[in-house]
Amino acid sequence: MPRGESKAHFLWRNLLPGLLWFAFLIIVYIFLEEYLRENFGHYIESVQSKPAIVFGTFALSEIIFGIIPPEFFMMLSILNGISVEGFAINLAIYATVSYLAGVLGYYIGKTFSRTRLYQRLQAKYFDQYEMKLKVYGSYLVVVGAVTPIPFSATCMLAGSVKLPFKTFLLVSTARILRFGVYGWMVWNFPNWFGI
Repeated sequence: MPRGESKAHFLWRNLLPGLLWFAFLIIVYIFLEEYLRENFGHYIESVQSKPAIVFGTFALSEIIFGIIPPEFFMMLSILNGISVEGFAINLAIYATVSYLAGVLGYYIGKTFSRTRLYQRLQAKYFDQYEMKLKVYGSYLVVVGAVTPIPFSATCMLAGSVKLPFKTFLLVSTARILRFGVYGWMVWNFPNWFGI
């Protein structure tokens, strides 16, 4: 992080690449939607017919550093021909699971910061970054919440530098906002472009 960087500059500098990546995903999805329906519709229907596996996989992904982007699950639902009401319910479940995974990540980071291993690593590696994390902590959580940067990992960092829990809970609501906005885009953009 550049020396003397303002918090607003830090936020926008880190948000922009994430938003550009999301735009790229949406464009690819728009152009591949019909192809995916025609060639993989049967597989998608088979996967979506097992909601416990779908939601379980999503929860595991969110806890383990967001291995699978949430938009992938949104797109699967749409490709399976879900109703707008069903899609809204899925989004609410995904957002809740993701938010709770972030809270779990915070506690993992807070607990890990008390271990001897962390204290050794802190002395060798973390000291130079810890002050910056304390300064940009809540902004880092917002960036993790709304971009492809792993949300759980940013929550663990927030916990390790002991970002106040109430502040953490408040800024983490950006994750819920992300699901609402991104879900709306994934649902509407293909129709807008007539593809």
